[in-house]
Amino acid sequence: MKDTLLALLTGLLVGLIFSFFKLPIPAPSVLPGVAGVVGIYLGGLLMEYLIKLFGR
Repeated sequence: MKDTLLALLTGLLVGLIFSFFKLPIPAPSVLPGVAGVVGIYLGGLLMEYLIKLFGR
């Protein structure tokens, strides 16, 4: 949980800095970006599960 909060605070800080300097935010568009990150995470979890299930 601590890592998640630190990541959120870091992201907020970076967003504030980029907005202050009127730079484009270094992130993909909102919904597709979030979907991509969630997909990567779920793919990693699925692979770990499959490795445990079939033993590699």
